[in-house]
Amino acid sequence: MSATRFEQATKTAFVFPGQGSQKVGMLAELAEQFAGVRETFAEASAAISFDLWHIAQSGEGLDQTEFTQPVLLTASIALWRVWLELGGVAPKYLAGHSLGEYSALVAAGALSLGDAVKLVNLRGKLMQSAVPQGQGAMAAILGLEDAKVIELCAQATAQGTGSVEAANYNAQGQVVVAGDKAAVDAVIALAKENSAKAIALPVSVPSHCSLMKPAAEQFAQALEQTAIELPSIPVIQNVGAAVATDVAQLRQALTAQLYQSVQWTNTMQYLQDQGIQYIVECGPGNVLANLAKRLPHIEKAFPIDSNSRLEDALNAILVAEGKIA
Repeated sequence: MSATRFEQATKTAFVFPGQGSQKVGMLAELAEQFAGVRETFAEASAAISFDLWHIAQSGEGLDQTEFTQPVLLTASIALWRVWLELGGVAPKYLAGHSLGEYSALVAAGALSLGDAVKLVNLRGKLMQSAVPQGQGAMAAILGLEDAKVIELCAQATAQGTGSVEAANYNAQGQVVVAGDKAAVDAVIALAKENSAKAIALPVSVPSHCSLMKPAAEQFAQALEQTAIELPSIPVIQNVGAAVATDVAQLRQALTAQLYQSVQWTNTMQYLQDQGIQYIVECGPGNVLANLAKRLPHIEKAFPIDSNSRLEDALNAILVAEGKIA
């Protein structure tokens, strides 16, 4: 279903979550009411020969990156299709956090759902194989300026136990670091010495750091062989927090996204600068909606992963955009 057939918003953006938002039983309630949810999962499952709905509902394999990524992408697109089916306003901009960038590109018609689930399944496999199990790690550093986190990463790397880099700039005072486990542990210790909070994340892959460069080189080949068009709704990409102006640039940014940091703080600032006041999180959970609520120019942020949340968001956005009184 093409988003361009629907009235375009002027103050609303959709954001799509990344890995970590998955939960067993996601979208079960909505699937009872909207046949399109199961149909979307069936379409995606046929493309990669895995029963993605079974994985989502049973939890079997849901913590394995190669399955997590296609399941989450499919859940996000199922919600997007339900939103449009119900007459929801098409947003002015789309953005996705890490994996969520692929969901945004499918929603914007740049990638087919089938091609996207194949890509992210491969992406997960390549990421997992790039670093041996237990060798990499990620941690959230809370309460420090970005520059200070970068400084601590440099200190930890200089200790010679491996490399660690800022991986996700999620919000002011919230940066995720990634790299070799010993170096990440060193940053955690340094952060605590600086009176910050540091939390080791339960992940099997150190995403968005230079350890992913071998995976990116292989992934670039798959991207070159995949049909990609310019999005029908502008998609703000993770790496530069900007909208790609041609397909080559879009592909390049998707490759770089594997080993460069997610510029989410800058992405949200870009949206605010474009007059966006309302954020809809299109996927399981409400992590991105909660981050958006902290921003000065965002009036409201809505998750839509349940019947009640979806109804609230639909009505609120229609009113906010002046479509209904």
